[in-house]
Amino acid sequence: MNPTPLAPHHSFVYDGTRMNVFYANKGEGLPSHSHSYSHGTICVAGSCAIRKDGVEVISTKDSKPINLGAVDWHEIEALEDNTVFINIFADGKY
Repeated sequence: MNPTPLAPHHSFVYDGTRMNVFYANKGEGLPSHSHSYSHGTICVAGSCAIRKDGVEVISTKDSKPINLGAVDWHEIEALEDNTVFINIFADGKY
């Protein structure tokens, strides 16, 4: 737990939706935090642990997107090298 902080590799807006794309190696990700808006997250390569409310979910390219609600504490950590995950939310919230 407590992944090494990571900045988005790509960040862009499409029709009012912000997408932050993260390329992560094992142990990198987004340390525990919360914010005033909800967002979805999806792992598209490799695997990552998504932790919220004391529960850990392992996400892979075959997993469904996960909703992280407003003010929910959460963190995302890559479990292997070459992991790619995307956070999706309304632009102007971040």
